[in-house]
Amino acid sequence: MTAYARDTAHARDTAGPTPCPCGAATLADRPDATVVRHAGTVAKAHAADAAPAELALRVTTAAHLPGILLPPLHDTPTHLHGRLVTHWPYGTPVDPDTPDAAPWEAAATLLARLHRTPPPVAGTPVMRGPEKAARALTLLRTTAPHHPGTAPVLRAWAALPAWARGEAATPDTATLCHGDLHLGQLVRHPAPDGPWLLIDVDDLGVGVPAWDLARPAAWYACGLLPPDEWNRFLTAYRDAGGPAVPPDDDPWPALDVPARALTAQTAARAVTKAAAAGRPLDEVEHALVDAC
Repeated sequence: MTAYARDTAHARDTAGPTPCPCGAATLADRPDATVVRHAGTVAKAHAADAAPAELALRVTTAAHLPGILLPPLHDTPTHLHGRLVTHWPYGTPVDPDTPDAAPWEAAATLLARLHRTPPPVAGTPVMRGPEKAARALTLLRTTAPHHPGTAPVLRAWAALPAWARGEAATPDTATLCHGDLHLGQLVRHPAPDGPWLLIDVDDLGVGVPAWDLARPAAWYACGLLPPDEWNRFLTAYRDAGGPAVPPDDDPWPALDVPARALTAQTAARAVTKAAAAGRPLDEVEHALVDAC
């Protein structure tokens, strides 16, 4: 992957192969993705089961929305060692060590703009948020069935409507959604201080826009996100004309189901990780399970 990113970064060089002084780094290495940076180029190897046609449509969608989503360097994914690989310009991520500078307003504004934009590509796939949540619950059932935190999470999941569990069609097939919004999905491009843009198109598609607000909503409901940060996010989304919640009325009728789904998903992952490590739940993980 590193060599592949290097070759892409220097594809326009005309001097031939020479030693390269550029830095290289592995940004992520998970079962569902490997991300490698070389100079200003980032190569991402997607999950082994990624659907080629759907990923191609998602990447093409990003290419059509350059002011909202980080545009790809190439519109078409390529194949490498049995994985689909996409190429992107490097952007500066959110600094996790400065939480007070978290770009909640920028995230909300970008989401509102995305939700207001008609899908620019025919045949846009369905947003994968509910599908990913269902996978987390399946993993919990199979790997930690007897953990004391499992039962309340499964009860919360079972109480959700079928569409939120990925078991029925989405009730909204016209609104473009990100599908996995959190602060790790924003970068400044051009680096280091360009405008904020959304990244990671793996779950991009049409669906219920409130799903994109559900993670911060769930964190707020669990006491993990301070009220002022939640209010900054929600206010910015409304000010930008976001359609997921009413402009003035109570937002929770729209947010309730997606927020409960994200709470169950996050709690399921927490219990699964704790069980695999043979350790008790920490304070945050307890809060997530208790919220179920």
